Amino acid sequence: MPRKLAARIGRVSPSATMEIRRRAEELRRQGVEVIDLGPGEPDFDTPDAVKRAGIAAIEGGFTKYTQAGGIPELRAAIAARYRRDHGARYSPEEVMVAAGAKQALFSVSLALFEEGDEVLIPVPYWVTYPEVVKLCGAEPVFVPTDPEDGFHLRPEAVAERLTPRTKALIVNSPCNPTGALLGPEELSALASLARDHDFYVIFDEAYEAIAYERGPFSAARLKGEHVIVIGSLSKSHAMPGWRIGWVLASREVIRAALAIQSHSITHPASISQRAALAALEGPWDGVREMVEEFRRRRDLGAEGLNRIPGVECPVPEGAFYLFPDVSAYLGGDSAALARLLLEEAHVAVVPGEAFGWPGRLRISLTQPAEKLEEAIGRIAQVLKERG
Repeated sequence: MPRKLAARIGRVSPSATMEIRRRAEELRRQGVEVIDLGPGEPDFDTPDAVKRAGIAAIEGGFTKYTQAGGIPELRAAIAARYRRDHGARYSPEEVMVAAGAKQALFSVSLALFEEGDEVLIPVPYWVTYPEVVKLCGAEPVFVPTDPEDGFHLRPEAVAERLTPRTKALIVNSPCNPTGALLGPEELSALASLARDHDFYVIFDEAYEAIAYERGPFSAARLKGEHVIVIGSLSKSHAMPGWRIGWVLASREVIRAALAIQSHSITHPASISQRAALAALEGPWDGVREMVEEFRRRRDLGAEGLNRIPGVECPVPEGAFYLFPDVSAYLGGDSAALARLLLEEAHVAVVPGEAFGWPGRLRISLTQPAEKLEEAIGRIAQVLKERG
């Protein structure tokens, strides 16, 4: 008999978003037309110039090992982009390229967290945050937010949960799943709290480019020993499958994360790095057009959901999700409601339980407007039948 699996596996929950996708694909194989509002990826295509750069890398034989933290020109381009757009001055040595924002978070977390540490996580949270913390042997400590306040994270709520064991705070802005977008003063207050109480604040800015009512603000402008910024091209340039993200941090943190990365993935894919360079150095007109389309879908989707009796849907400030309150149905069991909608309405959504907030659904705006309208119509019909 083989030995038992590692104890850490028992601390980790499967991804709810991946489970929804699995069942939706199963129904499709049975011939069912499922409208999938579950994925966290844009439905737009990667820009042509970016694809051509990837093809050129293959045809030019750029298929060998690179430096663990990414090719020098890409690290320099990332630093230049933050300097140009946000006035943040990072050197290429303070940048690490990773295989997506998730892998960047894993490498940083493994470099920082250990047994006995506490990591603060605002609720609702992206499904992976607590699991990363637990895999590192640390303990997630949840910080509440208030839907009446737009789910904005308040420094006083963080301060109330600080202990001598607090190692870090993870902040996602714009937020998946709520779309909450923290402003410069809010981010600055959190960074000041981290400096005063000597903990790290990890700003996950995977959705930084997707902001609606006001321009995006990057916490990279708050550069300091306690500030770590994670970014990505997955959302802004519709490149989730290319797996390119990065970390901006002090040289000490970057060196530690590089040590982890060099012994895990070795380095991000060489071909994807060349494509990422083209994305960063090319025009961002397509990004702005995509954001405007997401804004149109956001308004259409929120309006349609708010017409359903018993449903309340706030209008998000960023990202591409709606997070409506459906607690009036099935006793607030949104996991059961998500299963019902998938089986009866053939609409895939993610239950709020996955994000630490039962009674809500995460609805991705990653279908064309006409499909989004059809999906909301199907949802409305099933909820009407359920009373």
